[in-house]
This record gives sequence, structure tokens and C-alpha cells, in this order.
Amino acid sequence: MIKTIEIFTRWLAIEKGYSEHTVSGYQRDLREFNSHIIERDAKGKRERGEKSVSPDEITSAHVRKFIVSLHGHNGAATVARKISALRTFFRFAQRRKILKNNPLSGVTAPKVGRFIPVFLTVDETFALLEAPGEKDTYALRDRAILELLYSTGIRVSELVSRNVANLDFIEEVLTVRGKGKKDRLVPVGRTAVEAVRSWLPQRLKLIEHRAGRGRPVENEALFLNGRGSRLTTRSVERLVKAYGERVGITQIVTPHALRHSFATHLLEMGADLRSVQELLGHASLSTTQRYTHLTLDHLAGVYDKSHPLSIEDIE
Repeated sequence: MIKTIEIFTRWLAIEKGYSEHTVSGYQRDLREFNSHIIERDAKGKRERGEKSVSPDEITSAHVRKFIVSLHGHNGAATVARKISALRTFFRFAQRRKILKNNPLSGVTAPKVGRFIPVFLTVDETFALLEAPGEKDTYALRDRAILELLYSTGIRVSELVSRNVANLDFIEEVLTVRGKGKKDRLVPVGRTAVEAVRSWLPQRLKLIEHRAGRGRPVENEALFLNGRGSRLTTRSVERLVKAYGERVGITQIVTPHALRHSFATHLLEMGADLRSVQELLGHASLSTTQRYTHLTLDHLAGVYDKSHPLSIEDIE
């Protein structure tokens, strides 16, 4: 099975264009399933030191036992994800004639509760954008990152992969490479463009300082760390969280929370769902519909202004 997993993950990366993060997730879940069979069900394999089971040896019983072992240690969403990885893998193996029957036939995934995105209020968002100050070494960079995340709604992985050449400062448009390696054009607000423009001189000084010392540096990356390397998703997550704590936001603030805030605020201001779908780079409209959970205050305001029996109209 290990060999088939390697073939499968290469197919995901090359043919399907899945991100490295997604591919590693599939690989991790499938290897966990393989190890479970070796440890508990494959007679003699563990004693013989074998580390893989043949796909043809896998039965529905193996799958069911694996799912049972997950409950109690994983949430419904995690279990559903692992089952999804197995389903995709088995279908691939069937198409490649590696597997005759699908062991997942008749096995259903647990129901996952409705996902409600975590987002910030407008006031919280503005406070976060103003958080970087003079005492922060890379305040200009961090302000540009926060502004760009909120202005465009892009994923943190899309942000850190951007180069300077990807931002058109004249047209105020950012070329973004999303999931499946599909490019899309995203408008950038003027404030975000100016924030990025303000960071560029410091970025250039950093590059020149590193190059002058004969140190490696990434000349094309839009956002760099102090070592002249492209900023990582983990670094961005840390700085966003830190600034959120600094301004007193009670919930943990993540780059994805800014993406959720971007979508929610657009819809609250009257943007149509299709437009938001295009901006977020969602392949399915159903994914974007998660953001139609407008705040109660907003809904009440719409009611008061629009409903013929609202108190305001009666008076």
C-alpha cells in the first residue's frame, strides 16, 4: 500500500495540482490507515517486520475498525476528512486496476455540524490593522500583511507565495495562485496598496544588507523575514495572533479569520454571493454560502429599514 500511496500522492500533486499541505494531509491519513491494519489486523506482518499491506488485502471490516478507532480521539470533521482521503484513494486504485472492489462501499461518514466561520467585527478589524507600531522592527511589513489579507481575502498560503511582480500598483490588482494552481485577479484597496508601497524601501534595504554580507536572499518574494528568506505561513500566523492579543481581541485571531471577515463584511455591505465567490477563489458556491450568517444586529437593521411592519415604519 505504501507504494500505491506514493503513486497516488504524486498524482494529486502533479495531475490534480493540489497544494503541498493538502497532499501531505492525504499521505498522513493513508499511512495512518496502513499502520492501523499492520498493528491490529494483518496477521503475522508485524512479527515479520513488514510495514505495508497490499491494497487487495483491505476489506470493509478493516475500514470499519479503523473508523471505530478514530472515535473518541478525533472530532467528527477529522473522521470525515480521513474517510474522504480513503474514498479518493480507493477510487484512484480502482481506476488504475490496483484494486478490484472498493472497501468503502456501504461505509458512511459521520455527520459534521454546520461550520460557522470565525470573523471579526469592523471595529476589531480596524484596531488590528492599526496594531503595528514604531517599536515593532517590521511594523511596515506587518501592517502591509494585515492590510493585504483583509483587503483581498486571500489565504495565508497565497499571501506568502506572492512576489513583488504579482502586485500591479497602477491598476491595484493582485495576481493570486490558488488551489489547483489556478490564477485569479483580485482587486486591492488603495490603503493596502499604499501599505505595501511603504514596506518596499525597508524590504530593499534588507536585501542590500544581506547581499552585502554575501548572505542568501530571495529577491522576488514580496514579504521577507529578517534573514532575507520568504516569510512562512507559520510566521504570518504568529504575528497576526500576537497583534490580535495586543489590541485585546478575546478570540484567537488568525489569517483565516481575516479572510472570513473580508467575506462577511462584503456581504453585510450588499455584495452578491457570486462576486464574493470569485474573490475568494471558491470552486463551489456552496462553500461561499457559509458566509451568509450575517450578524443579528445587521439583520435587525435590515428588518427595521425594509419590513412594512417594522416599528420605525409604524411610527
